[in-house]
Amino acid sequence: MTDMASDKMVETVIVGNYVEMETEGKPRDVKTKISNFFWHGGSVYDAWFSCASNQVAQVLLTLPYSFSQLGMLSGILFQLFYGLMGSWTAYLISVLYVEYRTRKEREKADFRNHVIQWFEVLDGLLGKHWRNVGLAFNCTFLLFGSVIQLIACASNIYYINDNLDKRTWTYIFGACCATTVFIPSFHNYRIWSFLGLVMTTYTAWYLTIASLLHGQVEGVKHSGPSKLVLYFTGATNILYTFGGHAVTVEIMHAMWKPQKFKAIYLLATLYVLTLTLPSAAAVYWAFGDMLLNHSNAFALLPRSPFRDMAFITFGFACTPLYFVWEKAIGMHECKSLCKRAAARLPVVIPIWFLAIVFPFFGPINSTVGSLLVSFTVYIIPALAHIFTFKSAAARENAVEQPPKFVGRWVGTYTVNVFVVVWVLVVGFGFGGWASVTNFIHQIDTFGLFTKCYQCPPPPLPPTPHPLNATASPPLHHQPHPHRL
Repeated sequence: MTDMASDKMVETVIVGNYVEMETEGKPRDVKTKISNFFWHGGSVYDAWFSCASNQVAQVLLTLPYSFSQLGMLSGILFQLFYGLMGSWTAYLISVLYVEYRTRKEREKADFRNHVIQWFEVLDGLLGKHWRNVGLAFNCTFLLFGSVIQLIACASNIYYINDNLDKRTWTYIFGACCATTVFIPSFHNYRIWSFLGLVMTTYTAWYLTIASLLHGQVEGVKHSGPSKLVLYFTGATNILYTFGGHAVTVEIMHAMWKPQKFKAIYLLATLYVLTLTLPSAAAVYWAFGDMLLNHSNAFALLPRSPFRDMAFITFGFACTPLYFVWEKAIGMHECKSLCKRAAARLPVVIPIWFLAIVFPFFGPINSTVGSLLVSFTVYIIPALAHIFTFKSAAARENAVEQPPKFVGRWVGTYTVNVFVVVWVLVVGFGFGGWASVTNFIHQIDTFGLFTKCYQCPPPPLPPTPHPLNATASPPLHHQPHPHRL
């Protein structure tokens, strides 16, 4: 009876706060209704749009490159495997968030002007050492995630308009990225996440259909996997693809009822797989080993209006960094949007700079995946769940009990240990070795600050007409040798 009363109280605490906030946000006139429709999103559907659009984004264009490194069969299997594993650890993060928030709200904490983040969850449940480790990995991953988004935007737009090189486009899109400082939180990403998912869906099906219509290039070869370095590099890029839930806590916090998040990430992953599997398989089938030297799939498809329309939005990874920076300088609970936007601008500068230094779209994904994603969204959440509920009392009083189909606590513990060991050995160990080796090779080949990574060489000057090829050169007055 005590447990049932406690559970009921917990539910009342969580739902009560959000129902109250929802009531306060009820539209009162047409202008407010329109504003809320485009700007304010806290529903299950908003969370699903945010998860699905944020999960794959620009990495979609590098998955055919990963298939050329892995081979068709391994590419498909790794997508399914890491998609499932990513959904599991996203579920763990959601459980830990609800546990932390419930405990805090029992203590009468108010989060109306405060966005809960992953490192705060770790701090509240496990202490400052966990917080520091989580903060370091999470911020570094989000920083390089933003860098990758910026590099990808510049790479994509280059194939639409190659009058400017990729570095120049990086400058331009760095300025565009700065406009995200005006988006207060994930609660306000409704229209942005919707457009992001629409464009990601269009791009995926464009890649699939265009590759099938193009057909296989003459003499196409599918030799992958050919080298261990390439194999594990491709695998860690897929690890990175399905490790986009570093922003899970922020998305949950934007929901009216975050306890409904549990299955959202899995549903988003299932949808994303309907985009990534056919597009990557079709492009690899058409172009084969040519993809080994073209990490962006757009580079091999002929220019057309349909290709030029395939553009993927960006900006999601920046927002959690803004929150961390605001908290560090004491501006997070400021109600002035303009002051907060101005305070956020310094965060854009290192993103801009690193995108110019390391413009290696594709190889940088794998490096970030092995060194950062492996810990941030796989190992740390699994270990945190184990240590949070290691005592019998913690398990008995847990807000969220593990599902029956995984075997309750014993099954959950077993799955968590498997995730930690697999990602530590395969993702961080072999993947780290392979991706860092490949990344260093890119630096040796192209150099840092390269102006246009993997761009086609400039056209050669026109050759002389055959009729004039043997003609005598024009006569010029030559000075006498003795007068030189």
